[in-house]
Amino acid sequence: MANLNRRHFLAATSGLVASALLPGAGLARAPQIGTTIPGWYRFPIGDIEATIISDGLLNLGSANDQFPAASPDTIASILKDEFLPVSPMMLEQNCLVLNIGERVVLLDSGMGRDAMFGDQSGRLLGNLSAAGIEPGQVDDIVLTHAHIDHCSGLVAADGTLNFPNAQLHMSQADFDFWTDEAKLSGEGSQPAFVKAARHNLLPYRDRLTFVTDKAEVLPGITAISTPGHTVGHTSYLISSGNQSFLNVGDVVHHYALLFENPGWAFAYDTDPNQAAETRIKLFDMAAAEQLPLIGYHFPFPGLGHIRREGQGFEYVPIPVRHG
Repeated sequence: MANLNRRHFLAATSGLVASALLPGAGLARAPQIGTTIPGWYRFPIGDIEATIISDGLLNLGSANDQFPAASPDTIASILKDEFLPVSPMMLEQNCLVLNIGERVVLLDSGMGRDAMFGDQSGRLLGNLSAAGIEPGQVDDIVLTHAHIDHCSGLVAADGTLNFPNAQLHMSQADFDFWTDEAKLSGEGSQPAFVKAARHNLLPYRDRLTFVTDKAEVLPGITAISTPGHTVGHTSYLISSGNQSFLNVGDVVHHYALLFENPGWAFAYDTDPNQAAETRIKLFDMAAAEQLPLIGYHFPFPGLGHIRREGQGFEYVPIPVRHG
């Protein structure tokens, strides 16, 4: 055994593999199924029943493009340590449903039918159903902000409301900014984002309530103003009994890159400097108060702790519970 190396091991095991392929060797002949479990995960927050619902993955292309001011070598080194490629940079979409007793609340709604970031998104409605939640049961929708991957699941292509009984809650600053018709003639991704926001937000205008900083939006859900990524980006503290989770939205996108380097600018930040200041401030608060996080773009199901690590921070996933 002392002389066994990789070449010897492969040679020794090749015979075993070959024998397993012989007739009568017990190799399963059933066709591969090719599917996986639905993307949802349920956990308690005190007396609140919380369910993470995946809307699927976003393909954001190269991480170098998403963090343009960062050193490509640093990006490559960090992602290599996490066994991740620089390209494509894939981000999850972890929508959150809260059953707070008298009301069912959805936080953010994913990409809907829009394929701007690939074809692996738009799975919210199917995964909601798999989790035993029907769109008509949703009483309230709370948005962290009005970007295309957070509001595009609200309205179908034909203009029908996907959540016909729901009230909408979001910041006025984001509503005003992203539904501004004048911005349809802007540059870059902004026109597409504005078009999506107008399609998905304006039909809810008569059932819209604006959230304000430090105010309770619904029982157990408190708004925290966290601007920078967008002008009115809002995070939410969810509390019940002696438990709390901080739903950070897009204050942070990539768990490996931005915890270690919270000052980095992200390509889709409206105000990158303000976004970095907000991120560091929120990280400091969460680390000091030992608040567990719910991250919209963290690896599914997006639950984790944060702690100080050197000049930055470290993300520690919370293990999922079974049964």
